[in-house]
Amino acid sequence: MRQEPPPPFCPTPDCDSHASPHGWRFKKKGFFARARGPRRVQRYLCQHCGRSFSTQTFSPTYWLRRPELLKSIFWRSLSCSGLRQIARELGVRPLTVQRQVERLGRHCLLVHEEHRPKNAPQEPLVLDGFRTLESGHYWPFDLNLLVGTSHFVYGFNDAELRRSGTHTPKQLERRRELEARYGRADPQATRRAVEELVGRLVPPGSTVEIRSDDHQAYPQAFRRLRDRTIRHQTTPSKASRTPRNPLFPANLADLLLRHGGANHKRETIAFSKRRQGALYRAAIWMVWRNYVKSRSEQRRDAPPGVAIGAIPRRLTVEEILASRRFPWRQEIKGWLEHCYFGRIPTRRLGRIRVHACAYAI
Repeated sequence: MRQEPPPPFCPTPDCDSHASPHGWRFKKKGFFARARGPRRVQRYLCQHCGRSFSTQTFSPTYWLRRPELLKSIFWRSLSCSGLRQIARELGVRPLTVQRQVERLGRHCLLVHEEHRPKNAPQEPLVLDGFRTLESGHYWPFDLNLLVGTSHFVYGFNDAELRRSGTHTPKQLERRRELEARYGRADPQATRRAVEELVGRLVPPGSTVEIRSDDHQAYPQAFRRLRDRTIRHQTTPSKASRTPRNPLFPANLADLLLRHGGANHKRETIAFSKRRQGALYRAAIWMVWRNYVKSRSEQRRDAPPGVAIGAIPRRLTVEEILASRRFPWRQEIKGWLEHCYFGRIPTRRLGRIRVHACAYAI
């Protein structure tokens, strides 16, 4: 019989042995049987807090009825497939795919926080807002990306926008009706989002070079980060998007996002119904881009995470999904905590499906 490794810490957030397992005591508490592998699961009892748990508690497939689908859904979410297409291929309900994508998104947020550099980036950064939709063409939002010249995606967040561009009289009337019913997007959303993103990824007291287009909200956000020295360089957004363009790392990231995500196509019925769903899929894409995918498809070189020293070698999807991450051990806060627990609202849909499970956090 295969020898199970001992549990690394108590999975209960309130237990002192969750964050500091030194001197932690536990004991075995029998087994239970599962319908799917592993069939026989060892149970344990924490002798500090008295809570019981099992080896399955430390697996990303914890409390999943179809754990064998997790890896397949990881890949299909990056292959320009909508949730219904994935469900049709796997023979499950679309809701099953949606819930597993959400679990993968939460897992990937913590995987990235575990591996990303916590010190000031040692390379110039490129800031860009990737324009996409939630709930239809009247509800655009920006996925703000901060990408290094190594093509490492340091992080992202969202900014709700008002639909812009040329409108017909009928479209203007429709926009007025929607804004009267649901409210208007915050005109300072981009400035607030960029301030949060740079403030989260660039530590206080650091000096960093950030390249961007000539969006007016970016310098406004940088001026509010007075405890950081930001050297800002701008490039016109209409400049040719070639590898010689200083904004090429972000332009390439935008291309890959739109190429691999059915929800980001310009003319599609697969757009994300909730912004939260788009953010979870973006987290999966970020982990794949940073730790799995080569920087160049032709050269088959190392991923960006290897190039900046975040990881020693390329990770496989099996390694990414090998063990469960716990949010309380990553000390996530602010926007990242809101995103992890599903608190990002969609204006048109009043009810927020917050992730509030007692144990399967």
